[in-house]
Amino acid sequence: MRSNARESAFKLVFADMFNENDEAFRRSVYRADKLTEEDISFAEALFACVKEHRAELLSAIAERTTNFAEERIYAADRAVMLIALAEIRYFDEIPPVVSVNEATNLARKYSTENSTDFVNGVLGGFINQ
Repeated sequence: MRSNARESAFKLVFADMFNENDEAFRRSVYRADKLTEEDISFAEALFACVKEHRAELLSAIAERTTNFAEERIYAADRAVMLIALAEIRYFDEIPPVVSVNEATNLARKYSTENSTDFVNGVLGGFINQ
């Protein structure tokens, strides 16, 4: 299920903010999350897309969060938004509203009480432009 793959990708992007991930770490996340081979492929593609376009994605987020310096945005929120924005921009087969919904679910699970609204508001700006 892609929700589980997104959650794994979130964990990888979040961890990568602090230390570069290696293949053994990624495999351990996939194993712990019990991903299928298809889910692993999606999670890998999503993680690779975020890594490749990280600077551009962060810049786009910064444009939408002018009242928040990047370092003021919770790392979990940043990771969630990076994943969703990568989907919105580079995964045409995924409806943007699905990406936003999945991101808010991850924010609800892994971040603060106010993060869901924050993430939804920032990402909503990308799909409503």
